[in-house]
Amino acid sequence: MAFWRRSPPQMQAATDQVAVAPSSAPARAPKSRVRMMRQYDLVERVRSYNPDTNEDLLNRAYVYAMKAHGSQTRASGDPYFSHPLEVAAILTDLKLDDATIVAALLHDTIEDTEATRAEIDQIFGPEIGALVEGLTKLKRLELVSREAKQAENLRKLLLAISDDVRVLLIKLADRLHNMRTLEFVRPESRQRIAEETLDIYAPLAGRMGMQEMREELEDLSFRTLDPEAHAVVKQRLDALEELNRNLIGEIETQLTTNLRRNGLTARVYGRRKKPFAIWTKMERKSIGFEQLSDVFAFRVIVSDLESCYRALGIVHTTWPVVPGRFKDYISTPKQNDYRSIHTTVIGPGNQRVELQIRTEEMHRVAEFGIAAHVFYKEGVESPTELLKRESNAFAWLRNTIAILSEGANPEEFLEHTKLELFHDQVFCFTPKGKLIALPRHANVIDFAYAVHTDVGNSAVGSKINGKFAPLSSELQNGDEVEVLTSDAQSAPPSAWESLAVTGKARAAIRRATRVAVRDQYAGLGRRIVERLFERAKLEYADDKLKGALPRLARNSIDDVMAAVGRGEMKAANVARAMYPDYKEERGARFGAKKNGLAVKLKSPPDPTRNPNAIPIRGINSDLPVKFAPNGGAVPGDRIVGIVTPGEGITIYPIQSPALKDFEEEPERWLDVRWDVDDTIPQRFPARILVENVNEPGSLAQVATVIAEHDGNIDNISMHRRSPDFTELTIDLEVYDLKHLSAIIAQLRAKAVVARVERVNG
Repeated sequence: MAFWRRSPPQMQAATDQVAVAPSSAPARAPKSRVRMMRQYDLVERVRSYNPDTNEDLLNRAYVYAMKAHGSQTRASGDPYFSHPLEVAAILTDLKLDDATIVAALLHDTIEDTEATRAEIDQIFGPEIGALVEGLTKLKRLELVSREAKQAENLRKLLLAISDDVRVLLIKLADRLHNMRTLEFVRPESRQRIAEETLDIYAPLAGRMGMQEMREELEDLSFRTLDPEAHAVVKQRLDALEELNRNLIGEIETQLTTNLRRNGLTARVYGRRKKPFAIWTKMERKSIGFEQLSDVFAFRVIVSDLESCYRALGIVHTTWPVVPGRFKDYISTPKQNDYRSIHTTVIGPGNQRVELQIRTEEMHRVAEFGIAAHVFYKEGVESPTELLKRESNAFAWLRNTIAILSEGANPEEFLEHTKLELFHDQVFCFTPKGKLIALPRHANVIDFAYAVHTDVGNSAVGSKINGKFAPLSSELQNGDEVEVLTSDAQSAPPSAWESLAVTGKARAAIRRATRVAVRDQYAGLGRRIVERLFERAKLEYADDKLKGALPRLARNSIDDVMAAVGRGEMKAANVARAMYPDYKEERGARFGAKKNGLAVKLKSPPDPTRNPNAIPIRGINSDLPVKFAPNGGAVPGDRIVGIVTPGEGITIYPIQSPALKDFEEEPERWLDVRWDVDDTIPQRFPARILVENVNEPGSLAQVATVIAEHDGNIDNISMHRRSPDFTELTIDLEVYDLKHLSAIIAQLRAKAVVARVERVNG
């Protein structure tokens, strides 16, 4: 029985209660009706752990919520007010403060009744009003998908938690009671709610250290999502427990006796694992139920820290230890504050016995998680401030919120939240001995970003346990990791995002990539603006542009330059904002049409005579550059740049017929020139059309010529023009125009080649 269930006289039968939303009429007849908890029952429950409770506040909240919900009923036909009462009862078992209990009673009033935030603030105070509003669901939120709606609700929940952690505790209790009464919900909604609980709320409870609540949420979800598997596992567990009932008692007795004989008083009790935990282990390890050896676990609760290690020594000298099954979470606690010693021995009856050794305080934190911190005592600051100082679990949560709130869209936010919630941990160390906790399967990239974002962005290599290793290397428990960095790398490769495991690393990589791309656009925009000013013989200065920002509706100079680089703003607009008398020169571009004929009205720009042309260094330059999609461009070609909004510059050879499409948009044309470093060979895209004789081995001969002359085939397509000839369209990568011409010449010399020509996209 879970720790937050109430004693029988006060217990509201969970499965006899109601489902998720109020309704005006019952959807089905309730199984039974039980007496709801009275006002004095609630007050007594709170007073049992907080003698100074504000009885008047609790009574007023009870009456207010009961009247607000009025005749509303749940799907089972029970009064809707039974739900907030159950949620409040769960929270009293967690021993929470008056404000949290009152907020639990009121948590559905703003959403489902005529109550308002202002009214709750006036009657109960702004603290309780803020808690209730933080829990109000987004019923009117219209998003494109259920996943997006789920993500937006989760985002609001997490942001509310960052202000007051009690919002999370109430929400978890609310979800727990809804899961206990899920049988009354429509089947399609039941499936969705169970999946959401298993995906988000159960792992979130676990991350907050509330293991018992997590286990019940998981088990209730499992029962809904796969009832047959749940029933089978539960039946096997019941049979095994009945079979081993005497053995369990014998182990408890022997453990207690051995510890007492060695002068150590301890509380020992056994518990069986939940069906969901058993099922997932069977699935993960692909084993049958009979092969499980740790269905039962025994907890050894002692008085102090020293006694934990004394008990461990006694156990290990009494029974043989199972190798590889020892974990010390006292010296290295989990991120959710869990502390305990885990070990497995071969105990009585030659049975494996899993032991968890901890103090009473550790046990309280393991059961209640963040709720174990005392919120209701006089002189204690706000719960959020208390947990900032005392709780690693809450520190993890706030850090996760800060990282994930920067997600580009709701689905991305939900994806990374699931990543952060689900993973188990590995513990690694920096060369200076600092402990870094990471999800299992994390690699050096994740480690680098866990140390510091700047370390991750500048990482170029690593050493694991003193040996050089790739950044993608998966880390193991106890690894010492040294990250090698370089000042020359200011932003990580975007491909790292697919390698990273943690949400923090992925978000940081995405953020750095966005900044790098924006810097590229801003750099391009600055070059475009400066060259326009040079041609117009105007003086450019950042200070003068700063004064013109309001006219351009931008907040900073970088915003202006990035907008120009992306093609969202014309450089001429910048000039007019700084010099209102500026008039844009409108010269016709080459290839303009007259009377339906293509007539050259202006010669193409000559790079040797145009010092203002923007230098092009290739795909990996500091500018957002790509090449003509249907033919590319290579050094040696006379080229022109076309600015495409949101994409940057596309480089075309001057002879490309595609340039006709841009004749009426002269503001998009840029004068560009090649600036290639001959000492660093770099390949550029080109396309050729080859018509070859249709005979065996002809394609091999073409490919051989290209390979022998150091060309690289990127793509090839074939089209049968006639029975005797096949047309090949080949995308190549070459160094320059001379290299491309040499390949074409060698292909023409082949007998199997009838025709070969370059394609200008």
